[in-house]
Amino acid sequence: MIVYGLTGKTGAGKSTVASLLSKKGFFVIDGDLIARRVTEKGSPVLDDLAGYFGMDILLPDKTLDRKKLAARAFASKSATEKLCELTHPEIHRLFVEEIKKAERAGFEFCLIDAAALLESPSKALCEKIIVVFCPENIRLERILKRDNITRQQALQRIGAQKDDSFYLSQADIIINNYPPYDIEKETGKITKGGRI
Repeated sequence: MIVYGLTGKTGAGKSTVASLLSKKGFFVIDGDLIARRVTEKGSPVLDDLAGYFGMDILLPDKTLDRKKLAARAFASKSATEKLCELTHPEIHRLFVEEIKKAERAGFEFCLIDAAALLESPSKALCEKIIVVFCPENIRLERILKRDNITRQQALQRIGAQKDDSFYLSQADIIINNYPPYDIEKETGKITKGGRI
């Protein structure tokens, strides 16, 4: 089984690519869902996050206030790095479990869809890295529509990530997800192993 890593900057369209690959028979591991699992009520990771980012990131029922955590975790690169440091070990463990599940089920291809994949130990699980690329101005508009946040909050999230060259330099395959590129054709590069 070949394990691919899928990443890219916020708003680039990773979920769209993951959905297309799922339809083509890939076993898709959704990093966002895994991250939600590790921050469920009562988890040690959630306790660590509250200890660092403030107890008020917990709602009265002791579940995570995701918007409040995001506002603090994406306020600076160092805060984002701390978020990764606290969450990645458990996320990695669950990724390994999911890969084993895909192997047992007989899948030929497995895809780890994760925004911070390149900065995490889970990068080592991947034989090939796919980066979804889109210019910042288009990503900004997508984030504003998708997340119902202010322009300032969206720019803060964008600013907390590494620059384009960091992603592109580590890509085995680059998927362009903006006009005039066709996302279906671009996604076809993955099984062909192509790079622009």
